[in-house]
Amino acid sequence: MAQQLIDGFGRAINNLRISVTDQCNFRCTYCMPEEGMIFMPRDEILTFEEITRFATIAARLGINKLRLTGGEPTLRKDLPVLVKMLADVPGIDDMAMTTNGFLLKKMARDLHEAGLPRVNVSIDTLDRQKFKDMTRRDALEKVLEGLEEAEKYFSLPIKINAVAIRDFTEEELVDFAALARTRNYQIRFIEFMPLDADRTWTRDQVLTGAEIVDKISAIWPLEPVRRPEQREPADLFRFKDGKGEIGLIASVSEPFCANCNRIRITAEGKLRTCLFSLNEIDIKALLRGTASDEEISHTIIDAVSKKEAGHQINDPDFIQPERTMSSIGG
Repeated sequence: MAQQLIDGFGRAINNLRISVTDQCNFRCTYCMPEEGMIFMPRDEILTFEEITRFATIAARLGINKLRLTGGEPTLRKDLPVLVKMLADVPGIDDMAMTTNGFLLKKMARDLHEAGLPRVNVSIDTLDRQKFKDMTRRDALEKVLEGLEEAEKYFSLPIKINAVAIRDFTEEELVDFAALARTRNYQIRFIEFMPLDADRTWTRDQVLTGAEIVDKISAIWPLEPVRRPEQREPADLFRFKDGKGEIGLIASVSEPFCANCNRIRITAEGKLRTCLFSLNEIDIKALLRGTASDEEISHTIIDAVSKKEAGHQINDPDFIQPERTMSSIGG
């Protein structure tokens, strides 16, 4: 089917991020407050059938890539059942999940057998105390065990997401690079973005992609990986001696909005056309009402036609969304 989701800037949208829960078993400082989180009641969250119906409609419009997110998606009860349902949607040819890895040791096999081919595991530090300070949970060992289990079942290299924060990440850049050189992992450094619950983000906390490349290259020289079409957010670099590669998602210092191909739906069914959108479309009301698939299709097409040019983080009138990363879906 011809691509039908073209926004007002000529970008073809083929990537749908689905938040399956707003709950998380960590309390990462850049994402959630330490206490006082109020999670949505179960009946407010989209059912597996509603998620699958929406994905099926979106696939008919040209969506062919799905990413499962949270909160922490592995906390959603019977998640492999949903994975199987989505894997069977006609037109979907790629699916992945972003997870903190805590439950991967016991879930990796079931998720793989249900049809999940890839995972991204979020690990922001390899130091146990710093991990505890960052996530407010003493769980690094269990996450690393989950990462090793993931290697047995999912496509390699396993992508590891590490949020780059000044005065926190720099001293471990070489440690992460060594991991990319010695294991079948691709380390993806993500610039710190203003979606923290405590609203303490400042620009001087952003450790830029350029700085990361310079610091790692001083030890192990890097070179860019040229790709014919840049649709993924990460700029890839490989070590010149051929031992592994890293990725940089420089959302703040070098926005990739001009190539954005994503939309996302929150756990309670709100369609967002940008991570930093200030407006949402209530898809759940349509799914639970009398709307036909055609009516929902028109709603998606209309929303995409109004998709934002970019996130505006670097504009003087930038407004941080009220939602935190955990409630939007990473």
